[in-house]
Amino acid sequence: MACLGVHFAITDEDLVALRQAGSDEALMEVIEGIEERWEEGENLVCETDKAWDAIHRCLTDGTLSFESGTEPLNLCILGGEQLYEGEDYIVALINHSQLRQLADALVAITPEFLGARYSQLPEDYSRPKSQEDCQYTWDWFSSLPAFFDGAAKSGRHVIFTVDQ
Repeated sequence: MACLGVHFAITDEDLVALRQAGSDEALMEVIEGIEERWEEGENLVCETDKAWDAIHRCLTDGTLSFESGTEPLNLCILGGEQLYEGEDYIVALINHSQLRQLADALVAITPEFLGARYSQLPEDYSRPKSQEDCQYTWDWFSSLPAFFDGAAKSGRHVIFTVDQ
């Protein structure tokens, strides 16, 4: 996957399967099944490519940490319940009960807001900061508000997945 971030709007049945996975390996098998359904035409998916890092930092306190920032914006990428215990992947779960508040907060994010936050990213940001990278971050962010709104309206939960 090469550190490519993807959000999936999952069903209650998917959530049960994820929770019943007894190991990281079993968890990844469940996620592979979710990915296969998406490839067959599932519309409730949102890719963030490698921009997930900057998106998370811009929506939180500028750091790349599971605990950074405050709700609801910190839930968008790395916040929520961490399902994967190892270091190879990140699988973060956002319960349906948290989605409406997050969707409403994301709708208020403007290119100007994101650009201002991007310009303040700390030196440990993994990519060279540039106008092109800022635009890349906005371009990948811009589909997230509608994705979370759709997930909230459809009664789904959301997982964010990325390999490390």
